[in-house]
Amino acid sequence: MTAVYGPTSPEQIPGATQQQLRDRYLIEDLFVPGSVRTVVTHYDRVVAVGAVPTHAPLGLETVPEIRSEQFLDHREIGIVNIGAAGAVHADGERHAMPTGACLYLGRGVKDVVFESDDAGTPARFYGFSAPAHATYPTALVAPGQGTVRELGDPLTSNRRTINQYIHEDGVRSCQVVMGVTQLHPGSMWNTMPAHTHDRRTEFYVYFDVPEEARVVHLMGEPSETRHMLVGDGGLVLSPSWSIHSGVGTSNYSFVWAMAGENQAFDDMDGVAIAEVR
Repeated sequence: MTAVYGPTSPEQIPGATQQQLRDRYLIEDLFVPGSVRTVVTHYDRVVAVGAVPTHAPLGLETVPEIRSEQFLDHREIGIVNIGAAGAVHADGERHAMPTGACLYLGRGVKDVVFESDDAGTPARFYGFSAPAHATYPTALVAPGQGTVRELGDPLTSNRRTINQYIHEDGVRSCQVVMGVTQLHPGSMWNTMPAHTHDRRTEFYVYFDVPEEARVVHLMGEPSETRHMLVGDGGLVLSPSWSIHSGVGTSNYSFVWAMAGENQAFDDMDGVAIAEVR
């Protein structure tokens, strides 16, 4: 399955129905057992990939929209495993990926194959791919072994651990920036106070969300916000003009990934809580 998402503008937010918002900005079927799914977007030419191998390995195939013989001929990709243990084979080399591990594959890698250690409890691989103008080496980061930042406070319900994996001071890439944020028990808010970053697109994949729980994801311009309720495995597409923040009915985790003008993690345009509408 390949879905294509075109650019949108803030003028499309006022008056949009909840279903229209979900159709434009939320992917709920990226992770389907036994298949590889791709979402092609015109947001900084980012392509999202979801792979859930069960009884047989799954290969990453090219898609017509990127006009290349192999998926990574002109691209790079960051991959995070949000499911059970598995592995990714890149040009014949096996990279074991426990839950939360991150793998970077650079431009020119030809053969990418996903597999699960146990078909009954499969891995769920999330890939975030952007165009690349140079080649950087393959790099694997174990869970929690990136640049770790502790933010927030239990008193404001936003105590969280940020693992920066692919970034300017970590695993090198052309433009992909990627990591995982884990909310501590009793904390439900992420990225509040909120921000935008006019120079980058950002995607969120929520995981570790209990079956009956949801994350209320806030989006839109700071002066004209809307919300979507997102379950486990939901992918939110966040244009550069939109805030991206959420509060859950329990604690949860999410993969954040960006591409655009630069790789500076702190290049963001903060919005005071009192200014959000």
